[in-house]
Parts: sequence; structure tokens; C-alpha cells
Amino acid sequence: MSGKVALHTLGCKLNFSETSTIGNQFLSKGFEIVDFKDSADIYVLNTCTVTENAEKECRQIVRRALRQNPNAYVVVTGCYAQLRPEEISKIDGVDLVLGSKEKFDLFSFADDFEKQELACVYVSPTKDLNEFGPAHSTDADSRTRAYFKIQDGCDYKCSFCTIPLARGNSRSMTPENVLSDFKSLVEKGYKEIILTGVNVGDYGKAFDTNLPGLLKNMTEVP
Repeated sequence: MSGKVALHTLGCKLNFSETSTIGNQFLSKGFEIVDFKDSADIYVLNTCTVTENAEKECRQIVRRALRQNPNAYVVVTGCYAQLRPEEISKIDGVDLVLGSKEKFDLFSFADDFEKQELACVYVSPTKDLNEFGPAHSTDADSRTRAYFKIQDGCDYKCSFCTIPLARGNSRSMTPENVLSDFKSLVEKGYKEIILTGVNVGDYGKAFDTNLPGLLKNMTEVP
């Protein structure tokens, strides 16, 4: 399997790190990553819900992709896809809508990437968003900076915020896995590693540690 894939991210650095991880899955299967403004066989849009015109923005970006290649397979995922999958499925040209839990398992839902007449929707209920999906993104052309996801979700139910609905309850990467991946990034030569999450200060609630404890252990890595 091969072809050209273009990825586009809306929203925060956490979204960027997750898009990068999805891109690496395509690379590992022999696909070529191209710029979103170029013609591609597959377009993946990772959406955000913290925007005033999420639906309009999503529709415009899908339309822009299909101008490059009207026969392209279009995947929409991310927070907006989790909250409003039916709205997205009605956008002309969208083939696949994946929720927050499904986005890291894209190839299980679209193994042939054949254009669809109607969009397929795979979105788990918010209560089932309990797994931690590791992710990190790096500068495309240097070893300067990496964004490293260590936490996801939020336990605070603020009346104005949709993030708990889009990403589920707070959960963290295990301290062992954080240190292992951190060491790997350091060994690859990255000079600046930025920890990302929905609420990074909530790190480690399920473990016998917290963010200060994690940082202390990270500073001991050469």
C-alpha cells in the first residue's frame, strides 16, 4: 500500500502532536507525506472544538482538499469529530469520521481508502474515552524542539468548556513510559522538549506520583 497523504491540524499543540503520530503511522506503511495544499490521495483533518465556527472551518478545509484532488479519500477526526460526527458526515466529500478513541487506529477503519458515497462514522461514547494514546511531534527540518504528550482529558466540568466531552476524563502516560520516550527524544538530539496535554498539571492522578515528581526524575536524565 502506498500513496500521498496530506495532514492538517486545527487547534492546540496537543492536536499537532497527535497529527504527527498519525502521520508516522502512514510513513511506516509506505505512504509519502505531502503538504496539505498539494494534491494527495488521502487527506486527514484533525479538528478542534474550541473555535467559534468549527463546522464552517471544517467544511472550508475539506472543500480546499477536494479542489486539489476531487477523488481523494477524506478523513476527519479530533475533538470536533467526537462531538459533532453527524454534522461532519454530511459535509460533501468526507469519507470517514473518527472519534477521539479511534483516531490512533485509523488503519482498522480504512484499510483500502476507497472513496465512499456516504461517510462512515466511528465514534465511541465519551465514557469509553479511557485509554491513553501516546503522541509527540517534532520540528520538520531540525532537531530543535519536540512536543511530548504526557496527559489527556480533564476531570473539571466547567460550564463553558467542551473538552471533557471531546476527550474524556483525565489520564496520563505512565511515568516509566514518559522517561523512556523522553530519553529517546534526548538521544535523538532534541534541545527543547515541551510537555503537552489538556491539563498537564493534573499529571499522575492514577499513579503514585505527580508533575513535580515526574519533572524531578526527568531532570536526572543526562
